[in-house]
Amino acid sequence: MTDEESPSRDLTGTTLAVLFIGALIAATFWVLHPFLTAIIWAATIVITTWPLMISIQKRLWDKRGLAVSVMTMVLLLVFITPLTVVIHNIINRTDEIANRVQSLVTVIKTPPPAWIEHLPVVGARITARWHEIAAIPPEELSRRLAPQTRQLIGWLVAQAGSIGMMTVQFLLTVIISAVLFTTGETAACGVRRFAVRLAGQHGDDAVILAARAVRGVALGIVITALIQTLLGCIGLILAGVPAVMLLTAAMFVLCVAQIGPGVILIPTAIWLYWQNETLWGSVMVVWALFVGTVDNLIRPFLIKKGANLPLLLVFAGVIGGIMAFGVIGLFIGPVLLAVTYTLLEVWVIRGEQEVSRL
Repeated sequence: MTDEESPSRDLTGTTLAVLFIGALIAATFWVLHPFLTAIIWAATIVITTWPLMISIQKRLWDKRGLAVSVMTMVLLLVFITPLTVVIHNIINRTDEIANRVQSLVTVIKTPPPAWIEHLPVVGARITARWHEIAAIPPEELSRRLAPQTRQLIGWLVAQAGSIGMMTVQFLLTVIISAVLFTTGETAACGVRRFAVRLAGQHGDDAVILAARAVRGVALGIVITALIQTLLGCIGLILAGVPAVMLLTAAMFVLCVAQIGPGVILIPTAIWLYWQNETLWGSVMVVWALFVGTVDNLIRPFLIKKGANLPLLLVFAGVIGGIMAFGVIGLFIGPVLLAVTYTLLEVWVIRGEQEVSRL
């Protein structure tokens, strides 16, 4: 072996080693791809509820197994049970839904309520269209509604299938969460050791900051959902809407899922108009707009309390994360921006310190 051949051999070996490591990482992500969403959700749940799990463990004679069992049962009740009920109701009530769609023929045959005609911009157009449809014979109208009814039933069945897949994902999330609850200290130690190996003490600080950001985002989402639900419930009670508890429960689930309370409050306002409660209907529209937008102020503030970061950075992380990654982006967005912001801040401060020593 000559000295001239040695650098070439080292370059070839290094290139092959990098390619092999890259291929190994890609293959690992390929194998884990079906579980990545469940792993991210499970890690988020465990990081957020870890203090609660430790508190339960202390109350159960310091038995980790009992605490993990309690947390797992709670997760199953929160995630799996509601989705199972929804799927069962959708599948068993398709005929009832079809009959209710067909019963719209009778409703359309009645004259439109007076308040519709007084709606700004679209009132006259809706009233004229209503009269046109009411002039169609019932048999012809039922025949025209039949294709839409079939499409609605097909869509509901498809949604039931999607919810079924979601249930599988949630079940995986619960299983992975149970594993992480059991080996939480070991997993956290491994992540911190890896971060230290990559970036020293700054890497460890970034991991701790990421955990705080995840916990802050999760608590911000839950507390914000509770505030929105409480405000929405007050509006429903004052307006005299029936089935307040059922609507409130549905509103809380929608707020946690980041869909918002408008799905409940806006149809409620329409129902109030339909009942000729014009004043309360208008009040409910204004209240729905307020309750539906108040989360944009409350959530970033609560997240900032959990992770000491600039409010604008947190707000951008929440909104940008949702747009880029969907619901899971609520956690990914702030964490990515928090880690990036911290690393850049440390890098700038270190540079200023080096300059000051010269």
